[in-house]
Amino acid sequence: MNSSVYILEDRAILYINGEDTKDFLQNLISNDINKVTDSSSCFASLLTPQGKFLYEFIVVKHKSGYFIDCEKSQSEEIFKQLNLYKIRSKVEILNLSNEFVVASFGFDKYLSIEGAQDILGFTFKYREDPIILDPRNKDLGARLIINLEKLYLSLKKLELKDDKIENYYSKSHKLGIVPKNLNKLKNKLFGIECNFEELNGIDFKKGCYVGQENTARIKLKNKLSKRLLPIEIIDGKLSEDETIFFNDVEIGKVLINEEYPFALIKYSDENFNKDFVFKAKGGSFRIFVPEWIKI
Repeated sequence: MNSSVYILEDRAILYINGEDTKDFLQNLISNDINKVTDSSSCFASLLTPQGKFLYEFIVVKHKSGYFIDCEKSQSEEIFKQLNLYKIRSKVEILNLSNEFVVASFGFDKYLSIEGAQDILGFTFKYREDPIILDPRNKDLGARLIINLEKLYLSLKKLELKDDKIENYYSKSHKLGIVPKNLNKLKNKLFGIECNFEELNGIDFKKGCYVGQENTARIKLKNKLSKRLLPIEIIDGKLSEDETIFFNDVEIGKVLINEEYPFALIKYSDENFNKDFVFKAKGGSFRIFVPEWIKI
């Protein structure tokens, strides 16, 4: 059994509580806050009114409120955005990133812990701290949200050994799930094009939330023609916003060009061939389609 643990230092923890918290979040996020209980967490996003991607995060019940586990590079903006929406709501929003940390470990290790269940988003307490089976995909393993002071004692008790964060990024990228640089996606594609339906991040049965109309329209009218897909660089390097061509037809655009690259691809276009080696100005690459995306 793999006993690696990744301390996700690039994650931040916000905490939202107050008597209006549940309604406040329900009116904003793409998922249903009613799914979040002491034994269940969810993945969700915050979109623009037009349905474009802004932020994504995992929502975990904590005491009388909710933890928001998000990328650190987005945390200040999420904090500001939530405060903008707050207006007269009785809600308190705190940034607890200096106190709490997120650690990730494998699915098999998760299952070996007493109380674990093989249900996406399943959440239980380990010595008062939540362990969550990643609600997006169980191959991403589980996450422990824990006070920094208790971290190493709990890792020792769980017999977990600190591993390089790059190994986690690489695993996430190979799965086709963006591990970092989420700000490069902001306003550039619709939330539904980020594969949020397959990653259990959108609830089509819940009522209104910011960006709901366009998200529902794309889904109902079967208008989803582009998807965010991972890139495997063969040689050279890519430029951000570089257009991708096949037979002189534009089939997509590079959005994240760095170590773990992704592109927005017209995946249903007859000119898209996932086995093809694409040429860019600075190199060549393949686009791969993860197994969990049915094309």
